[in-house]
Amino acid sequence: MIDISIWGLLAAMGVPTAVTGLLFWWLKRRIEAGAKTQAERQAAQETLLVLMIQAVQATMALGEAQSHAIQRGHPNGDMEAALTYSTSIKHKIKDHLTTIGVHSLIDD
Repeated sequence: MIDISIWGLLAAMGVPTAVTGLLFWWLKRRIEAGAKTQAERQAAQETLLVLMIQAVQATMALGEAQSHAIQRGHPNGDMEAALTYSTSIKHKIKDHLTTIGVHSLIDD
């Protein structure tokens, strides 16, 4: 007959349970890290989309100001304001893309 002590039985039951618990803890941690990374990427994409829409609006404003200047025969403050707005949006997009690129290099 096989003689198993209480401690032997507890060890035989506890070791697989502990290994399974550690495995699930590690898997949960990996999934949560992936979800956090995905949320950061989605936020960066949303910011880029907003900046691109602003760039289109700035381009339209600059074109409209240029058309008015051509009609009048001389540039005025509208043209300069539209150019300033367009330039500021261009720099925001460049800065955001630089930030995304740096994060991509560091995270991967």
